[in-house]
Parts: sequence; structure tokens; C-alpha cells
Amino acid sequence: MPSLEELLAQSAALHNHLCPRQVLGVRMGLWAAQLLDLCLPQTDKRLLTLVETDGCFVDGVSVATNCWVGRRTLRVEDYGKVAATFVDSRSGAAWRVTPRAAARDLARVYAPEATNRWQAMLLGYQRMPTADLLAGQRVRLVTPVERIISRPGYRALCSRCGEEIMNEREVEQDGVPLCRACAGHAYYHVAPQA
Repeated sequence: MPSLEELLAQSAALHNHLCPRQVLGVRMGLWAAQLLDLCLPQTDKRLLTLVETDGCFVDGVSVATNCWVGRRTLRVEDYGKVAATFVDSRSGAAWRVTPRAAARDLARVYAPEATNRWQAMLLGYQRMPTADLLAGQRVRLVTPVERIISRPGYRALCSRCGEEIMNEREVEQDGVPLCRACAGHAYYHVAPQA
């Protein structure tokens, strides 16, 4: 397993800088390896990670775990929280990990030389014991991990728009498959033609 310093360097290379949230992401990924007794960063697709925000925090999680959206081992459920749930897809064990509420203020204790709050978090989060920095709780996913991962090669066609739907994401209404948009769950509205 790469060291904290090596993983932070990889995360910083993605951004041309290192920030406190990247440190949190890396530390969460490292702790997930212990909680689930997995060798991370993974070389297979055994670990599924659900993050609750986007941004640099996610890159820290990704370099520590080797979970990426493009590998279908990372999902973003944007709740606006620096939190992640790590799921062993073989055993079904799942842990949700968050920063402790007091960690931001406690960072200054671990980085007394910091000249500002941001620097205190950047350094303090790297030095703080896991027990002071992170909280974890066992969780059970509402949607089973098998349903999230789906089956390779599975496809359906939307009966309304005709677009292909992958990974068992269709919605059945009145006995016909629809994409989520046609079923009334779109994140967009089609703009009027000029």
C-alpha cells in the first residue's frame, strides 16, 4: 500500500496543488482499507465507493482506493457532504466515513506552526490520529450493491424516446421500459426550438 505522502502527491498532481479536502479523501480511503480488511488501492473492482459531494475530496478518495467513475466503482450522490460509503461488493459490508465535527478546530493543535486556518487543516489533517479526524459507522445500502453494479452488457430501449438505457437503469411504467427522463425524473427540460 502506498504511503500517505505518496497518495497525497498523486492527488495533488490532479489539481496542481494540495488542499485539506484531498487530505480528508485520502485518509478516508486509507481507513476504509482497514475497516473492510482490503488491500487498497484496489487492482480489481471489489470496492464500490459512494461519495456525497463532488470536487477535490473525491480525487483524494479515488487515488487512495482506485475507485473511479469511469471504472464504475465510484458513484456521486451529491448531498453536499464530505462523506463516503465504502462497500465490499463480495461481502456486502459497508462503512460510511465522515470527518469528526471537531476536526477542523482540532487541526490547529496538530499544526501549531500554521499561519492560517486553511494551512492548519492541510497539515493537521495529515498528522491527526484517525480517531480524532474521522468517524465511521456500519451501514446497509438501501439499494443492494448488486443492483447498483448491475450486469455487464445489459441494455434496454426507452419505449418513448428510443434511446438506449444501460445498467438496468430503466423504469417500467404500464409494462413498458422508459428512461428516467421519459418517466418524469429528468434533471433537464428540453429547450424550445428557435
